[in-house]
Amino acid sequence: MVKKRKPSHPGEILNELYIKPLKLNLQKLADRLGISRNTLFKIRSCITDVTPAIALTLADAFDTTPQLWLNLQTNYNLWIEEQEHKHIRPIVKNGELLPSERGIAIAASAVKRGL
Repeated sequence: MVKKRKPSHPGEILNELYIKPLKLNLQKLADRLGISRNTLFKIRSCITDVTPAIALTLADAFDTTPQLWLNLQTNYNLWIEEQEHKHIRPIVKNGELLPSERGIAIAASAVKRGL
């Protein structure tokens, strides 16, 4: 199921809920986070993903959890991919192998072996 509203990139959350309201100096913040100012800019601009390492650092810095930052990133990435994803016919449904549309078997045929 495709979500209609585009989820917020973690960079937007970082910018709108932390950097702007707290009036943080970007160079000092980047130094404190141990990342370059360019990396911080790319995250804030939704160009670069929040990595697990950066998620851990953001969690420490802003008293949140790394899961918050990674979940935001995952939801954003998944939404982007869902917009262009080409769906395929299911192979298995309710535990049963479905027949192929063109009769092309993808599972090895069962062969009874004698012991």
